[in-house]
Amino acid sequence: MTPGGGPDQGYSLPLRCSNCRRPAPEGTFPFRCPTCHGLYELSQPIDFVAPAAAPRRGLARFRQLLPLPPSGPLVSMGEGGTPLVGMRVRGRELYFKCEHLNPTGSFKDRGSAVLVSALVAAGVTHAVEDSSGNAGASFAAYAARAGLSARVFVPDSASPAKRLQIEAYGAEVVQVPGPRTAAAERVQQEASSGAVYASHAYLPLGQAGLATIAYEIGEQLGRAPGTLVLPVGQGTLLLGCVAGFDAMRRAGAIERTPRVIAVQAQACAPLWAVLAGGAAGLTWVQEGPTRAEGIRILQPLRGDAVLRAVEASSGTIVPVSEDQIEEGEHELGRLGFYVEPTSAVVWPAVMSLLDELAEPIVAVLTGSGYKAPTPNPKR
Repeated sequence: MTPGGGPDQGYSLPLRCSNCRRPAPEGTFPFRCPTCHGLYELSQPIDFVAPAAAPRRGLARFRQLLPLPPSGPLVSMGEGGTPLVGMRVRGRELYFKCEHLNPTGSFKDRGSAVLVSALVAAGVTHAVEDSSGNAGASFAAYAARAGLSARVFVPDSASPAKRLQIEAYGAEVVQVPGPRTAAAERVQQEASSGAVYASHAYLPLGQAGLATIAYEIGEQLGRAPGTLVLPVGQGTLLLGCVAGFDAMRRAGAIERTPRVIAVQAQACAPLWAVLAGGAAGLTWVQEGPTRAEGIRILQPLRGDAVLRAVEASSGTIVPVSEDQIEEGEHELGRLGFYVEPTSAVVWPAVMSLLDELAEPIVAVLTGSGYKAPTPNPKR
């Protein structure tokens, strides 16, 4: 047994290194390849099978598609099954996928359900994570549900509301001075000392949970969207949704996949900088302060994969200013959506490109306004 517990139920992680192609070693729960330190990918592609009609809600409907042992439990709190709310804006067909209505108030719950279920299947009893807030809160909630001990490292700039939420679930919160990257460095020190690092960014297990967003959108629309607009920091949401739509296309459930519009805060927009200026574009980028703290990621681990996915869809990356983010909060509020600044970035991006986006347009609202770090003065 490792200090964080260890696999004792015959569960082998369905992961392989994207670099050296070695499978994850049995008897451990590593967050990256111990041989070459490469990132893990799922050892099997995400697949889609339309669920049978059933009273179950959310991820439970797609249980057979998740990278978990068939007989193992799904640690669930009813995540998923979120509304898709449509309207006409300047004559265009626009929908909002309301992921802010998940149990802990963010889309992260879909990934946490899968990740924590994998921890349980592996016999892990306590684990660590790092987060700017939403992922930490979600992980803490699902760990509590599963009876696991959790320790979450957060930057000291994280929203007080999110820190309180993490603590409310019984997790230990460790505030780390400095930027978001400092919290990531601290948690890796813990992992090097033997702690199980249940990273939503390093570990791709949660992507299968996030793919269910695509499944639900296709089911709710009765077709694929023409355009998908969503905030991007690490890019886990984008990669999960893209994998989900691709799985639906391969299964014949949809004819085409949507064009992807990724949105970043201008204060910290490394993916936009690379798309606009190549590798040299990174010299423009800083980890500047932004209200959209959930996407304040200077070095996205899977940035290359995100860029490939955007380009393959003929999509683009849009940077938005702090004034635009505040305006997005204001306008979405007037439409009945109370979301945090990270979610609000989608509004100015949609408005700037509205006339050229293929319909139907779907924008993902990722987090609740109850998590907002400060009140919006325009409200």
